[in-house]
Amino acid sequence: MAESPIRLRDRSATEAAIVEAGERILLRDGFPGLNVQTLAAEAGCDRKLVYRYFEGADGVVSRIAARAHAGLVASLNATPATETESLRAFARLSLSAWVAALRASPLTLRLMAWALVESSPLLNRIEDERAAVLHGWMRERRPRLRVPPEGDPAALNAVLLAAVQHLALSAGARPGVGGVALDDAGWTRIEAALDRLLVAFPE
Repeated sequence: MAESPIRLRDRSATEAAIVEAGERILLRDGFPGLNVQTLAAEAGCDRKLVYRYFEGADGVVSRIAARAHAGLVASLNATPATETESLRAFARLSLSAWVAALRASPLTLRLMAWALVESSPLLNRIEDERAAVLHGWMRERRPRLRVPPEGDPAALNAVLLAAVQHLALSAGARPGVGGVALDDAGWTRIEAALDRLLVAFPE
């Protein structure tokens, strides 16, 4: 027998409350504090509902990740479309857009930190989905440019991408890295440093 509309509305509200509770726990206490018991207590519901609606804490984490990924997409898409004439200019645009998207998403940074210290099929899938967000956006924006045979643009991009992601992760845990404060002035310096580093990137 189908659930009544009132019951469906109750379920929808409860699901939303549980996901929002998970986000609060993740931001406040970190991933060690995220489990069925804490989710139920934070959401003010019975533990059975976490299992019934999400099949446990992993289902809630998957929903949180999906919301975080949607936020990344919105942030990336807000980057003005510009005509770039070189791979170097496109790499610069992409790195700046990505670090801005990460800095605007504390939940994404928490999930990334979690994946650095723990490996699981769920976290690996979330990492793959996040990478697909960036790669999909880059495919849409990338100009039709010939990749030069010399050098290794993909490896250069990987090194720079890892660097900016580490800086974004560090900003939530410490005041600075390598003598550079991770405040607005520090990020301005980092952006200028990217320009200098990208000289190694092929035109």
